Amino acid sequence: MDKKYFDSSAAELKYTPFGIFVDQAGYTPDRRKIAVIPFDAEDFTVCDDKGDIVFEGKTVYFGYDEDSGDTVRTADFSELKTEGIYRVHAGGRTSALFRIGSDAYDKLLYDISKAYYYLRCGCALEPEYAGVYHHKPCHCPAASLYEDSSVTLDVSGGWHDAGDYGRYVTAGAVAAAHLLYAYKLFPNVFDGLKLDIPDGGMPDILTEIRYELEWLLKMQREDGGVYHKVTTMHHAPFIMPEEDNAPLVVFPVSSMAVADFAAVTALASGIYKKFDNNFAETLCKAAKKSADWLEEHPEFIGFKNPEGCNTGGYYERDDNSNRYWAYAEMYALTGDTLYKDKMLAQMEKDFPLTEFGYGEVGGLGSLAYLLAERGSYDETADKLKKTFADQAEVLKKLSAKSGYGLALERSGYHWGSNMTVMKNGMIFAVNCLLNGDKSAKEYAANQLDYLMGKNALGISYVSGTGEFRVNELHLRPAFADGIDECMPGMVSGGPNKGLNDPFAQAVIPSDTPPMKCFADLAASYSMNEITIYWNSPAVFVLAFLK
Repeated sequence: MDKKYFDSSAAELKYTPFGIFVDQAGYTPDRRKIAVIPFDAEDFTVCDDKGDIVFEGKTVYFGYDEDSGDTVRTADFSELKTEGIYRVHAGGRTSALFRIGSDAYDKLLYDISKAYYYLRCGCALEPEYAGVYHHKPCHCPAASLYEDSSVTLDVSGGWHDAGDYGRYVTAGAVAAAHLLYAYKLFPNVFDGLKLDIPDGGMPDILTEIRYELEWLLKMQREDGGVYHKVTTMHHAPFIMPEEDNAPLVVFPVSSMAVADFAAVTALASGIYKKFDNNFAETLCKAAKKSADWLEEHPEFIGFKNPEGCNTGGYYERDDNSNRYWAYAEMYALTGDTLYKDKMLAQMEKDFPLTEFGYGEVGGLGSLAYLLAERGSYDETADKLKKTFADQAEVLKKLSAKSGYGLALERSGYHWGSNMTVMKNGMIFAVNCLLNGDKSAKEYAANQLDYLMGKNALGISYVSGTGEFRVNELHLRPAFADGIDECMPGMVSGGPNKGLNDPFAQAVIPSDTPPMKCFADLAASYSMNEITIYWNSPAVFVLAFLK
């Protein structure tokens, strides 16, 4: 990593050397393949890695794209299905390299899934598995309870949440749920996927998720309450994780944490039963205990950082969608109609039923219920399927209005916009699975294309993939390890028109079109940080496309 990028006065923007924008991960042979050309050119060619022309075509004028500020043309080379490595050429400019092949997404899925191993906390990352990114154990000492510092708890393990070294229950539960549903819906994709991590006697993705689940179990109190987070009082400097020796603090219970914990442990219990019945039973008992806690505490118990703490807060205005998700998963696991009744009561409250974010989790609850009721007539299930179909139609219209095929509102270019892009990909995927909308698959693929380079900056937002890609991520170990190349598979937050940090403001003019409000700067936490729940929807979409 280049340390000059941590100094806003020395920060430099990097510009793509390529003038034509494609998905740098590549395309499967039968997919639509569209390149974006943000300049005037009527003809285009595709050349193989020997420089030979293998396809010729005419561009199609799209027009002005408001989000990018570009006037664009598109180049459709879908008829090219021969496996190989290619570039698109037009008007004296070229695209980055890309592959066409049935295995085009394999390395990307491996990298984005393997990224979780690099984020493990509380253990050594061994050279055998981490390669040059190995490091010593970190954050192993017992943590003190914020409410009573004389009480200490072993809460080691889990994944570092983001660019910092905090661990947060709501964020971890949602990331794990995205991954668990990816496995539940597409098991064949993962059964043979080796991630080069310590063997757990089950598919590697489940071994990795289990590492997070075992930490989550440590965050549960005996009465079923779940602590909101464990962090230090202040974000660590940009040091290696084993050098972060500040005292760890366990922060108070929140009802969002309890609900998300109940939901993800219930979901996981049904999946792990096939591989480790004892672990599945442990998860089931923990889920029931937290579900009981929710009944005993019907009031919203939020969370705000106490004075003197500046680590992530993960504030929420209410816990309506969280409780909905919890009761839906408990119903799916147990079949107990009491949980169904509680879920239906939650549905009467005002929250989106198709959201897959870390704050609004209604989509996860809806998916749980729909899978539980699959194959039977149910009025609620029909309503939820229609809700997904309606939302997919809204997103399709956004995609059609974008010169880049992106299904994103102009207001969606906020902190972590790439999460929204991939969450929308999940909505397309779920609509395809539940409602048989085959066209949704191509729309989901369009969102991946954007993430991987078919965007106004021509940049792959995933480290390690693409000729022009993010590398200077806001990620402490990647900055501190002295290695030029960031560990692969990390999804950047992406464009943020809010420019919510001084480093973003130093290099990007305030009138920049929103799709171009990004810079690959390690210091910019509002544009170029990573998180576990930005990777997880990308894993889901990739699994769906495979």
